Amino acid sequence: MHHRAPLAAAGLTAASILLAGCFAQSAGESGTSGGARIKLAMMQPPRSGLSPFSDDAFKLSRWSTAETLVTLDDGGDARPGLATGWRQTSDTAWEFTLRQGVSFHDGSALTPAVAVNTLTRATKAVPKPRILDGVALTAAVQGDKLVVTTGAPDPLLPQRLSSPQLSILAESAYAADGKVTPVGTGSGPFRLVRVDGTTSATLDRHEGYWGEKAKAAGIDVSFVPDGTARAAAIRAGEAHIAEAVPVSQAALLDARTINEVPMPRTNTLYLNTKSGPFADPAVRAAVREAIDRDQIVGTVYEKRADVAKGLLGPALPWTVQGRKEITGRVAAGRANGATITLATFTDRAELPEVASLVQQQLQDAGFRVNQVVREYAHIEQDMLAGRFDAFILSRATVLDSGDPVAYLKSDFTCGGSFNIARLCDETVDRAVREAEAAEAGDRRRAAILAAEAAVLRTDAAIPMLHERVIQGDATSVTGSVKDPRERALITSATHVK
Repeated sequence: MHHRAPLAAAGLTAASILLAGCFAQSAGESGTSGGARIKLAMMQPPRSGLSPFSDDAFKLSRWSTAETLVTLDDGGDARPGLATGWRQTSDTAWEFTLRQGVSFHDGSALTPAVAVNTLTRATKAVPKPRILDGVALTAAVQGDKLVVTTGAPDPLLPQRLSSPQLSILAESAYAADGKVTPVGTGSGPFRLVRVDGTTSATLDRHEGYWGEKAKAAGIDVSFVPDGTARAAAIRAGEAHIAEAVPVSQAALLDARTINEVPMPRTNTLYLNTKSGPFADPAVRAAVREAIDRDQIVGTVYEKRADVAKGLLGPALPWTVQGRKEITGRVAAGRANGATITLATFTDRAELPEVASLVQQQLQDAGFRVNQVVREYAHIEQDMLAGRFDAFILSRATVLDSGDPVAYLKSDFTCGGSFNIARLCDETVDRAVREAEAAEAGDRRRAAILAAEAAVLRTDAAIPMLHERVIQGDATSVTGSVKDPRERALITSATHVK
């Protein structure tokens, strides 16, 4: 939408003032051990003092300072990290072999006992890392192995251990009062040496890293919540990498500095299946036919999003490759002037615009549409209580394990904790249970797509688009990671030319 550009330009003066304080050093300044330092502008400052048991763990992962036992490949399959191999020894027990020769930034060595310490503390953390919600997990040393046991069979345990919230830190990271500090206690190619509250963080290259030594001398992180300021940092050469450039700013940047990354996040129209007009499947099908996804993507997102073919999108490439055409859908009925309430929230800037466009599309199809827009904190309770006929939500479709089953279960099953469509369909529940029980790999993926098809067949949710995150990279940067899961960003290979 080109009307945004003047607003963006008007913000440049304020952004420049912000930049002056954020990036004091000259871009590309070299470290004492050789190689330029990378200047990084991040969107969100730490919320929990960089505790690895919180969402701050993803910053530690993106800085390559803390590492996990397991990593995920592009398809979401488990790959070696600090553990080089694993095997399931019973329905509930897994044995892990740890990598030899790993030393933490404080000089201590990785051992099974160190891993047990981290995992045990994670299970006792308050709040508990979300990857462990509903999971009873214990860890123990058995000979030279790490053994992890769950209360119930968990076919995704290796993937679960890939969560940045379960990063393994040196024992010195954990204080007696329960506080955890990642400063100088990780094992990655960059050593966190200083954190200045919610303003900045400094990392230096870890010369004793077990893997490929970092090409950059270090990372200078500035937390810049203002999106215009982050974009201006790239434009002015004050940052080498900037997270989450707003759509409104992308057109103002050199195209060579813009990278669009598909996100596992879907903008979906949820329909109340329990009461009101959308209790009728044929009326829900009328909405399905009325929504013009291309118009929404082209107008609101300036084509910087992907038109949805399903609930799961291109951030999970196997869903695009394996999805089949859905058959057996209910034929669209007529709106017949039905009055509906369409709601969304303001916290994500594009959603009110999406709501206005959807309102017009539904009115064109014969509905009478009232619109409600509030801050999320003030609308969530009514949303979960089913007080709206339709709700537009930007929803993450995978959790920390890289698996979408938890999303399907919470949003679309009879007992789902986030079932705003109020859907209760035995066919859907059975399909989700089968996906949940399936072993990782092709079998599980097929079951997930079958569950997705079962949900779509009900028209309880109309997926509209899959969001992208726009990352700014200076033309001098090589090797930054464009990661849909937002776990990786700067690695050993990232450097300034």
